[in-house]
Amino acid sequence: MQTKKQSLIESLLNVTIGFCITMISLHFIFPLLGIENHSGKNLVVTIYLTLLSILRNYILRRYFNKKN
Repeated sequence: MQTKKQSLIESLLNVTIGFCITMISLHFIFPLLGIENHSGKNLVVTIYLTLLSILRNYILRRYFNKKN
């Protein structure tokens, strides 16, 4: 069973990797979709979605740890 701190660390690592992948992939996918590619806007959107992912991952991890 993970401690709360371990759950948070796992969630942060998982989301950090996702953050990097997203920032790189937005530079390729947006032009293909005809969306203007602005690094500042990409960063804001990615940070917002990253915060949601951290929260989601942490809550799910704690739920399943408690369930077991």
